[in-house]
Amino acid sequence: MTHAQTTARAGGTGVAVALAGSGGSGVMTAGTLLLTAAAKAGAYGLMVRTSGPQIRGGEAAALVRLSDRPAETLGDSFDLLLAIDWSNTHRFADEVPLSAASVLVGDPDEGEPPEVFVATGARYVPLPMKKMAKAIAGSWVNMVALGFAGALAGLPREALEAAVREDWKRGEAALAANLAALAAGYAAEREISPPIVVPQVPRIDSPRPRWSITGNEAAGLGAIRGGVRFVAAYPITPATEMLEWLAPALARVGGTLLQAEDELASINMIIGGSFGGVPSLTATAGPGLSLMAEGIGLAVASETPVVVVDVMRGGPSTGIPAKSEQSDLSFAVGGLHGDAPRLVLAPTSIADCATTTQWAVYLAEALQTAAIVLSDQFLGQSRAVIDPPPDSGLRARRLTAEANSPDYKRYRNTDSGVSPMAIPGTPGVTYTADGLEHTEAAVPSSNSKDHRLQLDKRERKLALYDYGDAWADIEGDGDAAVITFGSTSAAVREAVARARADGHRLRLIAMRLLAPVQPERLARALDGVRHLMVIEQNHGAQFWRYLRGNYDLPVKPASYHRPGPLPLRPGELHQAISAWRKAA
Repeated sequence: MTHAQTTARAGGTGVAVALAGSGGSGVMTAGTLLLTAAAKAGAYGLMVRTSGPQIRGGEAAALVRLSDRPAETLGDSFDLLLAIDWSNTHRFADEVPLSAASVLVGDPDEGEPPEVFVATGARYVPLPMKKMAKAIAGSWVNMVALGFAGALAGLPREALEAAVREDWKRGEAALAANLAALAAGYAAEREISPPIVVPQVPRIDSPRPRWSITGNEAAGLGAIRGGVRFVAAYPITPATEMLEWLAPALARVGGTLLQAEDELASINMIIGGSFGGVPSLTATAGPGLSLMAEGIGLAVASETPVVVVDVMRGGPSTGIPAKSEQSDLSFAVGGLHGDAPRLVLAPTSIADCATTTQWAVYLAEALQTAAIVLSDQFLGQSRAVIDPPPDSGLRARRLTAEANSPDYKRYRNTDSGVSPMAIPGTPGVTYTADGLEHTEAAVPSSNSKDHRLQLDKRERKLALYDYGDAWADIEGDGDAAVITFGSTSAAVREAVARARADGHRLRLIAMRLLAPVQPERLARALDGVRHLMVIEQNHGAQFWRYLRGNYDLPVKPASYHRPGPLPLRPGELHQAISAWRKAA
C-alpha cells in the first residue's frame, strides 16, 4: 500500500487548501465560506486559523482540509497554497508544508512567491486576482480567490454562491458584484493550462445536514445544554469567542453573561451565582486560570459547583496567545494549594467540546465541586463541518435541602460525600459558606478531626462516583497501546490507523476524564498490554509524568511530546509510532 493510499484510508479522501495574505485581505472570510460551501455540498471539513504574533494587522492564513469523512486534524501537507499577497507569508513555511505535487497560486503583481515555498518543487501558477476584481466594480479580491480555490477543490459553484448569499450582510449591488468575482475565479481555474491536478472533495449525492461550528461555540452549546444560565468572564485570547457566542445564546434561554473587570472577579462572581442556585461558568486561558486558583479552591472548600473552561495556549506567562499547546495540564490537575480535589476533563474533538462541557456541568452540579475543562486554541478557534453533536440529555441536577429540614447540616458526612446544599432564602436551612475549614454544620473550625473529616468527604465524593464509559475513548486491541488526551486525539487516531495499515496491532486510549484518576478503568483498558506510548503537545511531558505518578502502569511508557505552536501531524506521529514498534 502506498503512502497516499494509507493516508486516504486513515483520514478520508479530499483536499488541503491554505489561503494566505496580509491582515484585512479577507483570507479568513474566504476560508470560512469555503468550509460553508463544503458543508452545503455534503462534505466534512476543518479550518484552522493562524496569524502572526501581532494577532491583528499582520500576516494571516486559513488552513482548510475538506474530506468525505470528519476532518478533525490537519494533514501532513497542503495541495494548494493560494496567496492574495505574499506579505510575510514565508513565516508560515512550517505551518503550510508543501511538496512537489502541491500548487502555488499568487498574484504576479504582488511579486514572486517566497523561495522557501518554491524550493519544495511545487508548481507555481500566476493569477492576476487584483486585476480580475478591479474589472468588476465593487468586488473584492478574496471572492476571486474563493472561486478559484472552490473550483480546484471540486466544489459546485452553486454551493459557493449559496455560502456567500447566506453570509452576506451588505447591499444587493455589492452581492451581485462579488458573486460575479466568485464566478470569474471559478472560471479561471478551468482556463489554466496545463490543468492543475490535485485531489478533490468527492461528490456526495444526498448530503445530510451538517453543522459549521468552532470548538468555542460547541463548548458554549454544551454549557447551555447542561443548564448553565450565568456566565461571568474577562476576555482573553483564545477563549473570547466562546463568550461572544454565549452572550446572545444565554439571553435566548433566560440566562445572563457579565463581563467582569478581571479573572479574579470572574471566578468569584460565578461562585456567587452558583451559591444562589444558578449553574455558572467562566471561560479563560492559562494566565486567567492562574489568577483563578484561589477562587477555584474556594469553590472546592465550600462545595460550590462551578465550571471553568480553559482554552489553553502557548505559555508560560503571555507566551504565544494565538497558538495551541497542552501545557496547562499540570496546573489544572495539581495547581491549587492544599488538598483540593477537583474535576478535570478534556474534549477530544471540536464536536466533543459540546459533549464534554455538558458533562462537566452535570458532574460539577452533581458532585458540588469545581470542574476544569481543558480545551485549547486548536479546538477552540478552529471551525469544522461536523454531524450535529448529540444532546446527551445530561442536565444540571443539584442535591438541595428542603425547607425546614430538621437538624440541617450543610456539610454532613454522608456515605456518598455529597450533602444537600441550601439555596439562599429557603426557610430553616441557613448556613455560612466561606473558605475556612468547618464542621459539618458549617461553623469555622481549626480542629484536626473536623479538617480530616471534610478532606475525606471532599475526596470521597469524587472517588466513589461512577463516571461510566465516557472517561475515555478506547479503540482497537493488541499488546501495544497509545495513550493521549485532548486535541491531539484526532492526529493520534489518524496516525494509529496508518500504523495499523502497516500491520501493527494497536490500542488507542484517548482520555477525557483526567481527574479524579480512574485506576481500575485504566487497568482494564491496558489489560494484556506490554508496550505503551504516551503522546501529548507540551515541552515537559506533563501527561506522561501525570500517568506515571498516579497510575500503576503495566510497563514504563515511551513518551512522544513536543511543544506548540505547530500542531502535531499524523505523519510525524505515524513515524514515531512505527519507530517505537520496531524498537520494541
